[in-house]
Amino acid sequence: MTGAETEDDIPLGERKTVTDFCYLLDKSKQLFNGLRDLPQYGHKQWQSYFGRTFDVYTKLWKFQQQHRQVLDSRYGLKRWQIGEVASKIGQLYYHYYLRTSETSYLNEAFSFYSAIRQRSYYFQVNKEDRPELVVKKLRYYARYIVVCLLLNKMDLVKVLVKELSEEIEDYTQRFNTEDQLEWNLVLQEVAAFIEADPAVVLNDNNSVVVTSNRLQEGSVPPLEQGMVVGQLVLADALIIGNCNNQVKFSELTIDMFRMLQALEREPVNLATQTSKQGTLEPNEKPAKRENPHKYLLYKPTFSQLFTFMSASFKELPANSVLLVYLSATGVFPAGHSDYEGPYDFGGVLTNTNRDVVNGETVQKRNQAQKEMHCLHPGDLFPFTRKPLFVIVDSSNSTAYKNFTNLFGQPLVCLLSPTVYPKSVQDQSQRGSLFTLFLYSPLLAFSSVCGLNSVRRGLWERAQEFLRKVYRDIGQMITRSRTIDQAFLQFFGDEFLRLLLIRFVFCSAALRLHKLFREARSFPESYPELPKQDTVESSVLQKHILELAAMLDVQSLFWDDSLESY
Repeated sequence: MTGAETEDDIPLGERKTVTDFCYLLDKSKQLFNGLRDLPQYGHKQWQSYFGRTFDVYTKLWKFQQQHRQVLDSRYGLKRWQIGEVASKIGQLYYHYYLRTSETSYLNEAFSFYSAIRQRSYYFQVNKEDRPELVVKKLRYYARYIVVCLLLNKMDLVKVLVKELSEEIEDYTQRFNTEDQLEWNLVLQEVAAFIEADPAVVLNDNNSVVVTSNRLQEGSVPPLEQGMVVGQLVLADALIIGNCNNQVKFSELTIDMFRMLQALEREPVNLATQTSKQGTLEPNEKPAKRENPHKYLLYKPTFSQLFTFMSASFKELPANSVLLVYLSATGVFPAGHSDYEGPYDFGGVLTNTNRDVVNGETVQKRNQAQKEMHCLHPGDLFPFTRKPLFVIVDSSNSTAYKNFTNLFGQPLVCLLSPTVYPKSVQDQSQRGSLFTLFLYSPLLAFSSVCGLNSVRRGLWERAQEFLRKVYRDIGQMITRSRTIDQAFLQFFGDEFLRLLLIRFVFCSAALRLHKLFREARSFPESYPELPKQDTVESSVLQKHILELAAMLDVQSLFWDDSLESY
């Protein structure tokens, strides 16, 4: 309202418009703030609250569109305030994606974040002498970058990082704030995250090709006709990251990011999706869940990890699988006991920050006591009452070989090497080689052969060749007469089938590579795979040598056929 006007001068209809807008704005903020109090685990408790929040934001967004002129003149609505509403809607969609793992919601978040930038909603913020408004803009950029990373829009990420860098510089010069170091750290983290891939695919003009490693149509070898495998479906996955010094952005380490993508299908028509502002329809769910539901836990305490695992276990539907992925620093036992049980081999580190135990600092542990801030193999035993698929990427992954299948349910553990050659170990900050193989075998194979770049044509030929290799590995697994049935029970699910096939490929490739000499440098599994039928199969070894020849790195691999001459 302008200063010269009194409230009585404003027509009643316009006054009601302003009042309704203020009500919707307050209600939306109240509901949005309430999202923080919702439990992070469980599938049901949060849905109705999210639905109400979406409803109010839908009304608010449409209301400001329909009454923009009145709100501009009578309320003094600023463009950054519209941007703030759009940003909140983007956040809602992003959090809906995190809770459902449906990538369509990620696309919706992208639509709103993209519109904010295209329409310059935050442009005027820099002219106002209010640092808290500039921080809103910086946070918007950081959130937009996370969504673009998850959608593999790497070219746009680089542009946004450059813009964010300029915004941070302007912000720190204009306002003498204490958070300058924090924002510079955000920039450093995202820059390291973008550069984490050890090899790039190049076009003829040397521009980088962005490749996706989500599950794509035709990328999983089909089951052979009449092949009897389990009907289990991967329903829930816990993705846990607690590696010291690994590249991260937001609360996502590079290993977590890669495993997250390996457990999602490629979104359909991603490139052709148009921006759909104002169409907030989170209730339009896909007919069937495309992706397993995921919990992303960055540096969880034991309490948090156990709580989330229990919630997943409790809500796991019939004929479903719980996957637990652990990328974490190894914890080794302090001493040896006479009886070696499931708490005597160490495990992987859980965070100590928020688990306060009385007198822990005073009381010195004696050797008979077990490490408290550690997920021991025995801690997983209760969850083996239902089908469980475990992946451990750690320097003490072999602790999880000491499993006992107490309840006769399907159980498989895929375990990383515990020792790497120095040249590979030096790269560990950019993510683990084992997880890289499970995410993109060709990228991992290129990396372990010291290739920094591969031409697009060659990359595509190699990927096509690998599809044939995957088919053969699939047949080795299903035709083996000595393989443990647990592998076959998981083989009906496409995500788990691909992970098992990639695991076998990784094991076979590292066994042939000349740098990998120790047994500890090879992946292992519980139950053990029959080596002659899988990881040491002569057919598979021939395939690996063919791939090495294709990439002109055959000198790095042992070739028995040549050495016998």
